[in-house]
Amino acid sequence: MNRLSLKIVAVALVALFLGVGSVDARTKKKPKKAYDLNANPLAGVQSKQPDKELYDKAMVAMKKGRYDVARLDLQTMLNTYPESEYRMRAKLSVGDTWFKEGGSAALTQAEAEYEDFITFFPNVPEAAEAKMKVADIYYQQMEKPDRDFTNAQQSEKEYREMINMFPDSTLIPRAKQRLRDVQEVLAEREYQIGSYYESREDFIAAIARLQTVADSYPLYSKSDEVLIGIGDAYAGEAHAIEIAPGLQGAIKERMRSVYADKAAAAYAKVITRYPMAPHVEDARDRLVAMNRNVPEPTPTAIAESDAEERSRQPLHFTDTMIGIIKRGPTMVEAVHVGEPTLDDPTRTLAPEITNQNKAVFTEAVNAGKPPAPAPAVTPTGPNEPPRSDQPSTAPLQMEAPAGGTGVGVEVVNAPNSAAAAPSGTGAADPNAVVPAVGPTNTVLPSAEKPEAAPIPVNDIKPGENPAQPTQTAANGKTKKPKADLSDESSSKKKKKKGLSKLNPF
Repeated sequence: MNRLSLKIVAVALVALFLGVGSVDARTKKKPKKAYDLNANPLAGVQSKQPDKELYDKAMVAMKKGRYDVARLDLQTMLNTYPESEYRMRAKLSVGDTWFKEGGSAALTQAEAEYEDFITFFPNVPEAAEAKMKVADIYYQQMEKPDRDFTNAQQSEKEYREMINMFPDSTLIPRAKQRLRDVQEVLAEREYQIGSYYESREDFIAAIARLQTVADSYPLYSKSDEVLIGIGDAYAGEAHAIEIAPGLQGAIKERMRSVYADKAAAAYAKVITRYPMAPHVEDARDRLVAMNRNVPEPTPTAIAESDAEERSRQPLHFTDTMIGIIKRGPTMVEAVHVGEPTLDDPTRTLAPEITNQNKAVFTEAVNAGKPPAPAPAVTPTGPNEPPRSDQPSTAPLQMEAPAGGTGVGVEVVNAPNSAAAAPSGTGAADPNAVVPAVGPTNTVLPSAEKPEAAPIPVNDIKPGENPAQPTQTAANGKTKKPKADLSDESSSKKKKKKGLSKLNPF
């Protein structure tokens, strides 16, 4: 009984102690959380300027997640103090509020704010930060390699522009690493498509996809598998030629040799460019099976490939499981050294591979044949229209008559018509295409010398009308004859005489 009472008393004391402690904890005031405003790159925290007060208030609201309040304070500061020294940072922070808020609509608004900032302040260091955040917007929205790749392509474009526009920015290393991650996702997408085509034995499409990866993304984590896939595709084309019916053995051997050379070149590039890759021994085995020489990599290539492989993070089981759950792609295998591709990717299209195969087939067919002789060219006749691929006969010429003085011409008929018969026969060729025109005797008589013209004598004196005789006055002077104006029209009305006055007409 005593033991029970002691236990009850102990439990009561413990409950009382805990109750008093909880009351003290409730009555004690919690200290306010101090925000580290010293991280602000603009000015000291103790500044009491009104524009600085508004800016600090907006930063505190942003840290608390009250993005609408932060935007309101920043817009108030920009409208009230347009000449403030904090206006540039405030305008950039407006975009940050949209960026941190998230969501497709907010990110679109954030991109517009950042682009507007770059337009107004293109030469300040913060412009590189704004461009970097534009690229980060698309980076955060990337899908897995087998999903929509629009955001990945746009992110790659924005990171390239940022690196080219601001090469001296302190954000360049971070931008390059993000670009490597994005290119890892794009290369993985192309590699998966190419592997699918190769599994379906569509070697032309597989070569086009895999060659695009090899040319555009040399830092891809599976570049050795890409080159081995290209070699296997060419080897598959060589095997398809060997079993193709209806082709001569010599043609098959020539085409098989060409495809085998291309496959060997792809296997050799694995050894010379990625000597420390996991699948380099597979490329060696394939070259040995083809009885081809195995190249030796250079020390520089070995060091470069070793640095790339060491910079990659291994893919663990947890990464695989998280990659299944999360929305974005898994980029742990992306390389952390080397220069990413800053140029537009060079795509290899399937029609280009098809044209190459046609050229290989044409060369193989024509390799054993002698060169074809040039076709005989027959000139066209004088009465046939000219052709562009055949020469025509010489044109008809005009000749001077034999024995003449060179005055006049002679009509020369076409050679195949022979319309004019020999002189004096009067017979014409019935098979002539163009009948003869003119007399049969085409020899012109010699020209005679014309008679001399008489010397003209002008008997009419100046001022004298030859139609009227000259009149001489009594004093010996010549009178000028009156002009005959009877035939000339006149606007003056003649006066009527006699009974004509009564005639109204």
